[in-house]
Amino acid sequence: MMIEPGPLLAAISSPADLKKLAPEQLVQVSTELREFIIDTVSIYGGHFGASLGVVELTVALHYVFNTPYDQLVWDVGHQAYGHKILTGRRDRFPTNRRYGGMSGFPKRSESEYDAFGVGHSSTSIGAALGMAVASDYKKEFDRQHIAVIGDGSMTAGMSFEALNHGGAINNNMIVVLNDNCMSIDPNVGALKEYLTDITTSRTYNKVRDELWNVLGKLSKFGPNPQQIARKVEAAMKATLM
Repeated sequence: MMIEPGPLLAAISSPADLKKLAPEQLVQVSTELREFIIDTVSIYGGHFGASLGVVELTVALHYVFNTPYDQLVWDVGHQAYGHKILTGRRDRFPTNRRYGGMSGFPKRSESEYDAFGVGHSSTSIGAALGMAVASDYKKEFDRQHIAVIGDGSMTAGMSFEALNHGGAINNNMIVVLNDNCMSIDPNVGALKEYLTDITTSRTYNKVRDELWNVLGKLSKFGPNPQQIARKVEAAMKATLM
């Protein structure tokens, strides 16, 4: 049984196709992507909870950054269904996790968009940091490296070691924390409590509201979303640090 994608999703074979759309169309793309994942996994199986939680994030990252030149690293890999669908593997998605089919995780030999072979948790920050250091050696100073990690994976020692190292050097690396209060079960521990305190604080919400107002006026800044994203990133760092 073939699952038919929505009209916008059907026209996307790579992030280059996604970038042809207007920003206001991305909501519909996200809706169609979520429905396609649900419909396909309901029939053919797989782990779709993590991917459903990052649909909008996946669309935004591929819309803003120049993948695969900019390197996107997913932690664990269950989050990457939407990523795979948007990077030329939509028609193969029903073969996910089947013999001879599409891998259930990012796999370097499968696509140039899979920057890292993912499986174990808590590796994305260290992997992205290594790529950032390598890019510096190659003088690719315009290349971005994005690590997506959940709050559950963030509690592992490897994540803290990579953060400690990354914080001491000046590389093009961005860490996106998907704080959904979940790991395999609801997340627990001191870090979880700390992150909850941050997201409910007056300062955090003030910054969030100010950035939301800025994002609502993006059309005044021109058509280049990458430059806009970098300005927003710099503004967030200057405000919070």
